[in-house]
Parts: sequence; structure tokens; C-alpha cells
Amino acid sequence: MAEQSDKGDSASRPEVSTAYSYYVLAVLFLVYVFNFIDRQVLAILLDDIKRDIGVSDTYMGFLTGFAFVLFYTFMGIPIARLADRTSRRSIIAAGLLLWTGMTAASGMVRNFTELALARVMVGVGEAAGSPPAHSLISDYFGPERRATALSIYATGVYVGVMLAFLGGGYISEHYGWRSVYLAIGMAGLPLVLLVRFTIRELPRGFSDGAVVSARAQSEAVSLGEALRFLIGCRSFVLITVAASIQSLSGYGILAWGPAFLGRVHEMGRVEIGLSLGVMIGVFGTAGAYLGGKVTDYLGARDERWYMALPAIESVAGVPFVIGFVLLADEQAALACFIPFYLLGAMYVGPMLAMVQSLVRPDMRATASAIVLFVLNMIGLGLGPLIVGFLNDYLSPQFGIEAIRYSLLVVGVLGGVASVFFYLASRSLPEDLRAARG
Repeated sequence: MAEQSDKGDSASRPEVSTAYSYYVLAVLFLVYVFNFIDRQVLAILLDDIKRDIGVSDTYMGFLTGFAFVLFYTFMGIPIARLADRTSRRSIIAAGLLLWTGMTAASGMVRNFTELALARVMVGVGEAAGSPPAHSLISDYFGPERRATALSIYATGVYVGVMLAFLGGGYISEHYGWRSVYLAIGMAGLPLVLLVRFTIRELPRGFSDGAVVSARAQSEAVSLGEALRFLIGCRSFVLITVAASIQSLSGYGILAWGPAFLGRVHEMGRVEIGLSLGVMIGVFGTAGAYLGGKVTDYLGARDERWYMALPAIESVAGVPFVIGFVLLADEQAALACFIPFYLLGAMYVGPMLAMVQSLVRPDMRATASAIVLFVLNMIGLGLGPLIVGFLNDYLSPQFGIEAIRYSLLVVGVLGGVASVFFYLASRSLPEDLRAARG
């Protein structure tokens, strides 16, 4: 394969083997795994940190959500704008260096303020991860394979959470929560070199057969033009709303699920990490992969399936989340968590694929960043914070059981996403035809 400049070249068509395309996907998948290990390990350490630094559940909800998400989302758009013009691999490598370094630094903080600042910087670094990666993957995989490829990438969420819970639970049990941050921060650093020196840039639009020239990249549409285009696309708006609602439910339960099992079912950290971590890793991965694979198959016959399937799974998961939080028997509760999480992961690949397919190649990182901005502000920002606030609000009445009803509220709310996914499925074929010109 011919070596490419960081900005690509419309005059040359590099040969890209299937094996190398999957190598790039595998490296970006590993980066995403570390993205979520670094981000989500706080959930398994939440009660330990709370006791050590002496704050309330509301403060911990802020630390889990907005302390990270504010800068993660606000930095995501300017970084994505840069990624639509320059080297995506270099941006990912720089972000990875920052967020893994700040994760290690989290193990050396002395108070809540310092930990919050470290979380902010982790968020800034991680803002450079997914939008450039989505754009790169979309150039390595054509429309007919894009949902599957992005689903494989998205499984990094579930593998990362699994490793965070398993490793975080074990290390914190034996060496303390600070050692967890130091260990996982240092472990991610070698990936920086792998991204920067083994991933090659492709011309934007390569897999669609409509390469965007280096000059056109430098003259990319303004942010205002991009926003007007995206807001004017009915399917894009509906997909963003639906994904945000489902994300609020998912992140709320993901952030507070370990504390729920510890407080209500009196499970230990290692037991929680093993049971919940393995289920998230295995069944979240299976759900995300199946969501992409099935919609690529069904979507080849009728493009409405790309959003119709998420509409079905989001409402189908509601009975299982009710069982998870309300059943008194811990084994029955955990059994309900399996189908809930498998179904809840199925929307991710189709959602990402449609966001990439509804826009021009030179807007893909920007479109991804805007979706993640809304999704994370609502889901990752509000989800954990709402649960933490409800815990404190309901505690005088329900005591330790308050977390059960807090999770019930956000869990059932996720089913509302079904309405918006369904509406998106109706407008999707027309909007895809418009995007193809």
C-alpha cells in the first residue's frame, strides 16, 4: 500500500487490503477499550473514593458525569473540525497521550477538587478519540459494511467497562483505589506509538468512491453551515434525540449499578466486578455486534431497518431493567441484567453508521462530534447526576433502598427512545438518498 500524506491525495488511489482495514479497526478498537477503562473505572471505585474524600452522592454524581462530560463534549467539536482538515491518526494519538497520563495522575490526587480537575483533563483527551476514529473507519469500510465495522469499534465500550470492573475491583480490593488509576493510566501509553506510526491516513470519502481533495479539506464547510445542514436533516435530529434518551438510561445504570449491587444486595467489590463486568463485556459486545450485523443484512433490503431495529430493542429492554432493580433475589436481578444490556447495546452500530452515511465525507468527524456532544451532555452528564440527586432526595424516605428507585426512573425512561427511533426509520430512506446526491 502506498504511503499517504496526513491530508490524503485525491490524485492517487492507495490499495487497501481487507486485512489492513481490519488491523486499523483493531487498533482503534483497543484505543476505545482504554477510553472506557479510564472513563468508567470510577464506577467500581465510587464508594471507596466517596469515603476517602468525604463527599455526598450528588458530588460523586457530578464527578462521574459533568466533571468529565463538560470538557469532553465542548472540546469534541473544535477537535473534530480539526480532524476533518488534518491528520486524524495524530489527533487520536495526542488525545490518547493526554487522557492516559491524566488517568495515572488521578491516583495521586489529595482532594475532590484535584480529582475533578484530573477528570476534566481526561475528558479533554478523550474528546480526540471517537470523532476522528469514526471518520477513519468510514473511509476504510464502505456503506455496505459500515454498520458492522462501527459496531465492532463500539464494542470497545463493553470490553473497556468489563476490564475496568474486573481489574478495578481486584486491584482496589488488594492495593487501594489509587493503585487502580496508576496501573491503567500507564498501561495505555504504548498504544500512542501504535496509533501514530502504524495507522495510515486515507483520502476522505475513499470507501464511497468520492475522494475529497486536500484543497477541499482545507476549505471545508464552516461550523455554522454544518450545523444548518445537520439540523435540516430530519433523520439526523431524530437519531440524536433517540440516542440521547437511551444514553441517559444506560450511563445512569452503568455509573451506579455497582453501588446498587453493593448497597442493596451487599455484594463485595470483587464479586461485583466479576459478575457485572463479565456480563457487560460479553453481552454488551454481543448486542453491539449483532445490532450492526443484523441491520447491515436487513438494511440491504430496506434501509428503514437501520432505525427500526433500535426502536424495537429500546422498548423491549424495559421489562428487564425493571426486574434488575426491583427483584429482591440478587441472582434473579443479575439474570435480568443480561437481556437488558444485550438489547440496550444493539442501537450503537446502526446509529453511528447512519450518522456517517447521512453527511458528506468532509463533515463526518464534525457530525460525530455534534452527536456525541448532545448524547454525552444528556446521557453521560445528566444520567449519573440524576441518579445521585435522586439518591440523596429519596434517602430520607427509603434509606439504602433509595438507589433502587433512582435507577428505576432512568431505566424506564430509556424506553421513550423507541418513539424517536421509529420516526427516524420513516424519514431515513429519503434522507440517505439526498446525502448520496
